[in-house]
Amino acid sequence: MQENNQEEQELDINHLMQIRREKLQELQEKGKDPFEITKFNRTHTAGEIKTNYEKYEEKDVTVAGRIIAKRIMGKASFCTIQDSDEKIQSYVSINDLGEENYKEFKTYDIGDIIGITGFVFKTRTEEISVHAKEVTLLSKSLRPLPEKFHGLKDPDLRYRQRYTDLIVNPEVKKTFETRSKIIKEIRDILDEKGYIEVDTPILNTISGGATARPFKTHHNALNIDMYLRIATELNLKRLIVGGYDKVYEMGRIFRNEGMDIRHNPEFTTIELYAAYQDYHDMMDLTEELFSKVATKVLGTTKITYQGQEIDLTPTWKKISMIDSIKEVTGIDFNQIQTDEEAIKLAKEKGIEIPDKTKETRGDVISLFFDEYVEKTLIQPTFIYDYPIEISPLAKRKKEDKRLTERFEIFIGGREYGNAFSELNDPIDQYERFKKQVEAREAGDEEAGMMDEDFIQALEIGMPPTGGIGIGIDRLIMLLTDSTSIRDILLFPTMKPLA
Repeated sequence: MQENNQEEQELDINHLMQIRREKLQELQEKGKDPFEITKFNRTHTAGEIKTNYEKYEEKDVTVAGRIIAKRIMGKASFCTIQDSDEKIQSYVSINDLGEENYKEFKTYDIGDIIGITGFVFKTRTEEISVHAKEVTLLSKSLRPLPEKFHGLKDPDLRYRQRYTDLIVNPEVKKTFETRSKIIKEIRDILDEKGYIEVDTPILNTISGGATARPFKTHHNALNIDMYLRIATELNLKRLIVGGYDKVYEMGRIFRNEGMDIRHNPEFTTIELYAAYQDYHDMMDLTEELFSKVATKVLGTTKITYQGQEIDLTPTWKKISMIDSIKEVTGIDFNQIQTDEEAIKLAKEKGIEIPDKTKETRGDVISLFFDEYVEKTLIQPTFIYDYPIEISPLAKRKKEDKRLTERFEIFIGGREYGNAFSELNDPIDQYERFKKQVEAREAGDEEAGMMDEDFIQALEIGMPPTGGIGIGIDRLIMLLTDSTSIRDILLFPTMKPLA
């Protein structure tokens, strides 16, 4: 039955498209091809007029937009157009346009883009409108928009046809406007603090700066394989070595991994680094960024995400990874000193260690956290002091060399950012890279590669540095109360239709 309905809809659409093409052909034969128009002098937007009605009342304006509604009533009609920020009604009559032009106007379809010149007034129902003196067809819509009352609801179709989604679902447009505001506010805050925004390569000869499976490509001119970046970290830290005190980059990252409501193969992050700072400074900056952006964009630090009330007001909870596990499970890894003890405990709790090359106490601590703790962290929380095995770029803790000065941000049971007191010891960094290479050779496709040039940079000398990476898309999901990452990406990755 569903297949039959789909076939009927396709037949209807094909029939309507044919009618629209015939209308276009008729216009072209009359020398009125809308696609030959190269420019239209619009003087105002619908939003400007509706916001400042007193200023424009009885004044001539020229507006333009897509027809989203139309009501024909003999010798007079109403139509509503939608532009980039609002919609506005227009009164169109045969007396103003003339018989031929009015007849032509009546053939225009929902979805056509038109320009209207006329004066601003209010109807008897107090609706702000434009009394049309002239109507110009600027673009013919050859494919009908989704049916008015049902709209475009299928998520898969919405993501594939974002252009249509933006037309028929105004709330979607607002989401992406909010996205733009969030990104602007983050930049403004960092710029005011003296950070310099930079650009680093997307194509690299080495995959590094994170633990992730990269996309691989080939450079024909150089005849070498290259990788799309999985992080901006190593290049940004090279700039700290070069003498910049504060740098950041906001840009696309590419990881050849699974897709779900939290993950898209390409996504946006911000990474920033500050010389002479540590991970405690990064905690302070994180609280400031999240709370200031929320206040500026939403007017409050108290938000609701998927039915959960969340308070972004500083100061946030801070707890070590080991203490967080103890708090939730009662298990204290400070009392578990060897790899053997940790592995035995994991087996007793039914926690599988997926990679036999990672059977260490540190890896088990990470697995316990993932299994028991992460989902419980609803209010903003800093989890700090991560095992060295899962932190190849973070500085060791003086008090316990098995741990690092690293934290991650958790809100609503999800991770939003990752920060370190950056490792600046080239000897230690080299040894950790070697361990990553060994893991990679053992079959771990997410393990990092040896970056000899980065070691050379550290050998020249990098000051004590604090750094953080924040998932911009996840932050936008949080502040727009969006369920899926696809809801806040204009063009998410989709499998081609057969």
